[in-house]
Amino acid sequence: MNNPLLAPWETPFTLAPFDRISDEDFTPALDAALTDHKAEIAAIRDNPEPPTFANTVEALETSGQALHRVLSVFYTLSGADSSPRREELQRTFAPKIAAHYAEMTSDKALYARIRAVWDARDRLDLSPEQDRLLYLSHRGFVRAGAALDGTAEARMKQIKMRLAELGTAFTQNLLGDERDWEMGLAPEDMEGLPGFLVKAATDAGKERGSAGPVITLSRSLAVPFMETSPRRDLREKVWRAFTSRGANEGLRDNRPIAAEILALRKERAELLGYADFASYKLETEMAGSPDRVKDLLMAVWQPARARAEADAAAMEEMLHADGINGALAPWDWRYYAQKRQAAAFDLDESDLKPYLQLDRMIEAAFDCANRLFGLEFKSVDLPLYHADARAWEVTRKGEHVALFIGDYFARGSKRSGAWCSAMQQQARFPKAQAPIVINVCNFAKGDPALLSWDEARTLFHEFGHALHQMLSDVTYESMSGTSVARDFVELPSQLYEHWLDVPEVLSRFATHAETGEAMPPEMVEKVIAAANFDMGFQTVEYVASALVDMAFHEGTPPADPMAKQAEVLEGIGMPAAIAMRHATPQFAHVFSGDGYSAGYYSYMWSEVMDADAFAAFEETGDAFDPERARALEASILSRGGSVEAEELYVEFRGRMPGVEALLKGRGLAA
Repeated sequence: MNNPLLAPWETPFTLAPFDRISDEDFTPALDAALTDHKAEIAAIRDNPEPPTFANTVEALETSGQALHRVLSVFYTLSGADSSPRREELQRTFAPKIAAHYAEMTSDKALYARIRAVWDARDRLDLSPEQDRLLYLSHRGFVRAGAALDGTAEARMKQIKMRLAELGTAFTQNLLGDERDWEMGLAPEDMEGLPGFLVKAATDAGKERGSAGPVITLSRSLAVPFMETSPRRDLREKVWRAFTSRGANEGLRDNRPIAAEILALRKERAELLGYADFASYKLETEMAGSPDRVKDLLMAVWQPARARAEADAAAMEEMLHADGINGALAPWDWRYYAQKRQAAAFDLDESDLKPYLQLDRMIEAAFDCANRLFGLEFKSVDLPLYHADARAWEVTRKGEHVALFIGDYFARGSKRSGAWCSAMQQQARFPKAQAPIVINVCNFAKGDPALLSWDEARTLFHEFGHALHQMLSDVTYESMSGTSVARDFVELPSQLYEHWLDVPEVLSRFATHAETGEAMPPEMVEKVIAAANFDMGFQTVEYVASALVDMAFHEGTPPADPMAKQAEVLEGIGMPAAIAMRHATPQFAHVFSGDGYSAGYYSYMWSEVMDADAFAAFEETGDAFDPERARALEASILSRGGSVEAEELYVEFRGRMPGVEALLKGRGLAA
């Protein structure tokens, strides 16, 4: 077998042989893997033996391994190191893959076998995990449209294929806008900018082949520029470019794509008997209904908006003191917020960043995992998909646990944001399989690379997702790691952020890039005291996005999503100087795929739990309390989706929390 994607991977940790894979390998490998999977499905469907849990449900669970391997490599590359050729392949693959799975889930004979096992479940003496797998398999087929017939079945296939095409186009349009825009900086444009930003802009200019320093639409460059540049005209230019990604007239306009996606999702939900897409989506989540989501969001919105309005008034006075008449604008907020923070806490980002070296923050994340869960990390030299990526073997008591890959730097070929993915998930069936987990971030390069406080949080957040994968200990891959309800998946990641705030972690790992000295205790105190600074802004921009997402998917979809967005924001009284964190044309969480559609609220739903979960450690007086750490792993991190999320949380904490812990954690409690 000459195609390295299809040949056995006799590599360390069974990692994909990236050094032997070329773009030309993907099309033939995908076609062969699809053919193999179809044959496996046909063998299950046409099995002359009566349907059993083993020959139907477990057989489906283990089918498609070659296809999974091909796609795990392709999607890793297309997200973190794209190219025109890979974008072309993605446009071709998306409808083909969607059609394949639509055909599988609409196979009446296959569904009949699953249904037969489901109907006999009370007589099968299944283990709890087997029972859960049967439940999820049957539910998945039903929700995919397996019970549809005739024109409804045919239309469902068309919708799935078209949604796959549209999600791919949305993602690529956004990446294109981010890749192509830059603002060159003349010497006079850099006055007032901190040294770390000048260096990062210079490095970005070199990477892009520009004549000098540039600001790009990478959040790691755009946001610090808006925070520190005294040039209001340039801040506005960057802000307008940053917030208009995906909303530029022409071939890359995501607005009509968003409208079509929303209409198709509604039609899909109606074919399955649901009133709207939100009702369909939330059926399987902890929240359960749009009303419960809106109740949570509005409980947080009111105090957050009040805080933001008070902050806006104070900053508008600062604007006027600088001789600028008129109202505070969105491109002013971050600049004056930084000035207020510096005055209130005697804490400046340019003083803080030298203590937040990327390598030391990685060490901090690893050390916390060691103290909590006994994990050890050893750097390993492997051929990876990009020179920026690094790998570590993860062990516990000398036993291999996982392979962890970190890819931390922004580049033009990488989509924006930060994410965690697993090229291979933990499983015990049909054989033991250790996870291969990737964290992807978009930090500015440097020597050394320095992080903002928000970026250090992002690193801990994504590593929390990685721990959920690494510590998984379930039988079946489809229930492993982060394969949980969407509004539960952010609990481990957001919970792990809390350990960055622990004073002993900062005093040990926040060391100055030049002097090597530890962050002074008084600065540690200031950092922790300032943790909730500008929380009105942060909460408002997030909750506004979550409310717009829910409004899009509840009831009749809008013909003009931008008009609907404006209507929702006006209805809730959105402060004029704050924009949504993700405006519709760049809302990749919602429109690149179904993952966070009618589900962007999930971060806040999980935050209700993460604030309460960390309180379990605080109540012991030890952030690394071993008993609480064992309980967290046993009840949540090791269980994946093998049990309903609410049951897992109650097992860990004894009850479900209320919104009070969240409001207190954000400093928004009355």
